Amino acid sequence: MSTASGRLQSSRRAFLAGSCTAAVAIGSGAAAPLHAAPPSGAPVPIAVPPRLQPFDMADVTLGEGPFLHAQRATEAYLLRLQPDRLLHQFRVNAGLKPKAPAYGGWESDPMWTDIHCQGHTLGHYLSALALAYRSTNDARYRQRIDYIATELAACQDAANSGLVTAFPEGAALVAAHLRGDKISGVPWYTLHKLYAGLRDGVVLADSAPARTVLLRLADWGVVACRPLSDAQFEAMLETEHGGMNEVYADLYAMTGKTDYRDLARRFSHKALLAPLAKAQDHLDGLHANTQVPKVVGFQRVYETTGDAAYHDAAAFFWKTVAETRSFATGGHGDGEHFFAMADFENHVFSAKASETCCQHNMLKLTRALFLHDPRPEYADYYERTLYNGILASQDPDSGMATYFQGARPGYMKLYHTPEHSFWCCTGTGMENHVKYRDSIYFHDDRGLYVNLFIPSTLRWRDKGLELVQETRFPELPSTTLRWRLDKPVDLALSLRHPRWSRTAEVRVNGHVVARSVAPGHHVAVKRTWQDGDTVELQLAMAPGVESVPAAPDVVAFTYGPLVLAGTLGREGLAPGDDLVVNERDYGRYNDRAVAVPVLAGDPQALAAAIQPGARPLEFTLPAADGRPVRLIPYHRIAHERYATYWQLAPAQA
Repeated sequence: MSTASGRLQSSRRAFLAGSCTAAVAIGSGAAAPLHAAPPSGAPVPIAVPPRLQPFDMADVTLGEGPFLHAQRATEAYLLRLQPDRLLHQFRVNAGLKPKAPAYGGWESDPMWTDIHCQGHTLGHYLSALALAYRSTNDARYRQRIDYIATELAACQDAANSGLVTAFPEGAALVAAHLRGDKISGVPWYTLHKLYAGLRDGVVLADSAPARTVLLRLADWGVVACRPLSDAQFEAMLETEHGGMNEVYADLYAMTGKTDYRDLARRFSHKALLAPLAKAQDHLDGLHANTQVPKVVGFQRVYETTGDAAYHDAAAFFWKTVAETRSFATGGHGDGEHFFAMADFENHVFSAKASETCCQHNMLKLTRALFLHDPRPEYADYYERTLYNGILASQDPDSGMATYFQGARPGYMKLYHTPEHSFWCCTGTGMENHVKYRDSIYFHDDRGLYVNLFIPSTLRWRDKGLELVQETRFPELPSTTLRWRLDKPVDLALSLRHPRWSRTAEVRVNGHVVARSVAPGHHVAVKRTWQDGDTVELQLAMAPGVESVPAAPDVVAFTYGPLVLAGTLGREGLAPGDDLVVNERDYGRYNDRAVAVPVLAGDPQALAAAIQPGARPLEFTLPAADGRPVRLIPYHRIAHERYATYWQLAPAQA
């Protein structure tokens, strides 16, 4: 397979210069997997190459807009954080003197010692730094990766082990878990974040120190797990363990070392895999974000081994979660757990629904499946969740992120503090907003796919072209693409016709070349493109309504892919009331009764009654009690109370 970036090739050379011969695997936002090579030098191709290839993030530049604003806020936060504070407990566990005090919250506060997640933030931070480096080429991010990896190497040397940990019991907790002892905590979950962060440091930032630490940690894992029988291993996997199968599948693709491939299979939880592969949904009551990373790993194991059962499981899980278990925003779950959809009405108004980590990981799964099978439902779900789950999760002023995004009427988004929270969603939040460019464009041997309508410029180096996308979407339902070419190029340009748009019209240099009245596919325009050619895609957006069969009188209103939220003001709120240290306080924090407008009548008639306001993406809707409801996109809600779902009253006679 080819890549679009010379810099990714330098990453490959960096890994090849290490202790084993290897090639780079796909990471969070990386370019496509390369053929791996084992120490013998014979090629080990990916067993099931994807149909589409992503572009290297280094070859996509974001234009001005909400996504670039979110990226900049996260970049600033990453540079404010101090690596030595995140390394504090790693050094303590290795018998070294720490260089700075630990951060608070999950990283050190005794309130959270029961979950043993100390150190998880450092792994997320490494991934976020790698993504930021790949997106900006700012050397400061790579310098931090190298520094952290060098410090972790010192910890490995001091402990005389490849294992590095930050939870208080350190290696003893991992040993107890491996023995099958009953423990408090999730050591593999926490270690997974470190594995993934080091992997991303290698793949995205060409970090030689990260490569050295990663391989030593990976080999420790192989040796540590080897004595376990299959039954013992499966019992261990009853405890949350993140995406350990994905990481070891990546390591196999990077090195060709079969021990890593075999461990990826062992880390694939058969109690979840087996029923999903048979299209059986046993998810009710399960902890949601324990399952989603496992399934991301199932798809990656399929890619590296060719075992179709893993893909069958991943595809069925996506279908049942995205299409039957999700809220209008793309989130799912209540109190972090899946619930029976027959009980939707009892869960939809919870303040502890839609854990942001779940949306992060569902988008990873969606993207992985789309690369192999570019189905419209994958692309539509990705867009819906990107706006209403990921972009909506960040405070546009501070850059801090949410844990839950519940739909309790009159509640508000709560954000983590800069130094005293460090939830799991703080970690994925660091990653979310520095990788927006990784899923706008894709390509195959025949053409280029435009999947998201985001201001951006794509450089396809192999073709000698740039494609500039200029758009005010979603304020306007259209986008314009301009070609900059070294020479004419013959290829198909595939433009997404989303399911939310009744029609799609494509113009080339002002002339209509394609019309579509079949939402949910890509409209392909194949021709020999000339420098300066302009392509316009015109879509149609209209207010809509969504509900589920189990609760038809509980509805959310939409506009294209956007969920519309009713703005309910700041009654009873003081500045800073939406910053919270303890994520367990969701649901009772700032909890007071707030009057919410009453909507009544037929859902479709209500959607038809939505009227545009004075500014783009502002609407009004008459309420049964006479008060008009102001509606705006949910991703624009911050620092005020809101409602996204409405319990409709019967129509008045």
